[in-house]
Amino acid sequence: MSATWGARCGKSARRVLRGGTGTRGYHSRPVSTHHRVNHDILMSRIARKVTDKRLLKLIRAYLTAGVMENGLVSPTDEGTPQGGPLSPFLSNIMLDDLDKELERRGHSFVRYADDCNIYVKTERAGQRVMESVKSFLTKKLKLKVNEKKSAVGRPQERKFLGFSFTEGKELKRRIAPAALKRFKTQVRELTEKVPSIHQTVKNLAKYLTGWRGYFGFIQTPRVLENLEAWIRRRLRSIIWRQWKRGKARYKGLRKRGIPHYQAAVAAGAPKGPWHMARHATVQRAFPNAYFDSLGLPRLVTRNA
Repeated sequence: MSATWGARCGKSARRVLRGGTGTRGYHSRPVSTHHRVNHDILMSRIARKVTDKRLLKLIRAYLTAGVMENGLVSPTDEGTPQGGPLSPFLSNIMLDDLDKELERRGHSFVRYADDCNIYVKTERAGQRVMESVKSFLTKKLKLKVNEKKSAVGRPQERKFLGFSFTEGKELKRRIAPAALKRFKTQVRELTEKVPSIHQTVKNLAKYLTGWRGYFGFIQTPRVLENLEAWIRRRLRSIIWRQWKRGKARYKGLRKRGIPHYQAAVAAGAPKGPWHMARHATVQRAFPNAYFDSLGLPRLVTRNA
């Protein structure tokens, strides 16, 4: 099993995860760095396919254009400019030699841009492959390996493109803990100091839709259900905080159809907004259907 993906039409990160990272044993993960690409080696690889000298000259000018920092232009003797569509394309060209070398050795691997996983049966084999591949990258391609991101480990212990795998006999795709942490951080930022709940949901909708499009096809949907519940709890706590005082909270609950006694008890409760967001009365006032009506996207879909 071998595959190279990324920065090409039809080669999305989702297809990487669908296409064959579910494997047992260990994997080596050597990660090269964009900013240490040797321009001469890269141009020689491009010249294998491109014969138009004008185009080659233009690409060379792009690589050596320099970087502006604080109004001053610094020369670039190596590396590829980041942030544009050409950068990952050039990285794919540079690492094509690595793909062919891994195929020649008969390794099972998946590469997405400069992120590469090589699958082996034992940790010892993983260490051996890691050292040999690092040697290939540094000596033949003149690349510097990112030591902090490169490691040997079991697939369940490592992450790839924001995903990992569950323990047990049946491996399932799951969201990596670091990706979940980033998600919650982003949600908190999008919901802070927003004047109305309608605007808050509007801010969330675009982000949640895109995030669901990438992570929504995991095989552990309970995680998505828990995230949905966490988001709704946060929104209820925001509403409770915006009402501020007991009188306003009582009136608000009454407008949402809560009987007098239940509204009075909840409005007078001494607990904070986050605790009250789980209160039965507040949940009854703002059920899941309420947030659906505001346009809050669901993370769990039938075809996930």
